[in-house]
Amino acid sequence: MRTVKAVNLGVLFLIELGALAAVGYWGFTRDVATPLTWVLGLGGPAVLVVLWALFGSQKASYKTRGAVRVGFEAVWFGTGVAALFAAGAAAWAVAFAAVVAVSKALAVIWRQ
Repeated sequence: MRTVKAVNLGVLFLIELGALAAVGYWGFTRDVATPLTWVLGLGGPAVLVVLWALFGSQKASYKTRGAVRVGFEAVWFGTGVAALFAAGAAAWAVAFAAVVAVSKALAVIWRQ
């Protein structure tokens, strides 16, 4: 069981990166002028990184707990799902949402 829990910790980290990649993908697939594409493709993930550093990481400046934490993570990971849908990758969005839901549910059960 220890191995399964360790794998889930790895998956938790990967879905954090997945949300960042999804927002970056969305930004770079916009049909706008090239400079704006770069701003969206790099700026979107940068905003998420700052939010995660402030509210989501274990060393966050402003710790979130309970319902606030659940809400923060729902919005944060939901942004990744929404970005994939907006970029036209609906199947990837559904798959990402499923992985997030299962991994986060296991994390709650196992208090990770």
